[in-house]
Amino acid sequence: MSKIMIIGGHGKVALRLAPLLVANGHKVTSIFRNPDHRAEVADTGATPEIHDIAALSTAEMAQLMQGFDAIVWSAGAGGGAAENTYAIDRDASMRSMDAAKDAGVQRYVMMSYLRPRAGHGVAKDQGFYPYIESKRIADDYLRESSLDYTIVAGDILTLDEPTGKIDRVLIPAETTYVPRADVAATIAAVLEDDSTIGTTLDICGGETPIAEAIKS
Repeated sequence: MSKIMIIGGHGKVALRLAPLLVANGHKVTSIFRNPDHRAEVADTGATPEIHDIAALSTAEMAQLMQGFDAIVWSAGAGGGAAENTYAIDRDASMRSMDAAKDAGVQRYVMMSYLRPRAGHGVAKDQGFYPYIESKRIADDYLRESSLDYTIVAGDILTLDEPTGKIDRVLIPAETTYVPRADVAATIAAVLEDDSTIGTTLDICGGETPIAEAIKS
């Protein structure tokens, strides 16, 4: 059994991920900001803890992470003001990586987005720019860290029923879709498979069983 912390534990992917991890025999703690969500998070089988991740320093995060075996970043500002996007999707996520290292938590899984890479083509005056740029910076920071990372990245996430199957996206040219439930299942699978360490898994809905797809 491992102790796994989900940051952003009330997100639509996180609420689907926690029961999978619990079913796999892990002890899960979910971090989220709004106390009104405590009961819903607890229903997943995770231990709910209320913290505003954007307000925590690196040292405070590291204190929370003591004794854990893996961190899953599933938090996000969810749009809105650019300063909130930068504060969570860029700054807080980068602090969480430093905190994981300081706390001795080597395994780190990032739920990301398919398109944040150099040359993404989103102009600075576009409303989507703060998000895609924040994710690009955070993903690159994680790749350059000493953590045992895996980045799981989908494009458009849906609320469709899980299929248990995905495909890998090699060139993210066209818009693709993947159920949030299959993203959650992919994250659960990579936590069981050390061969995914040091990889970025760009995924979409597909025809390949998840356990097979993450090894391809």
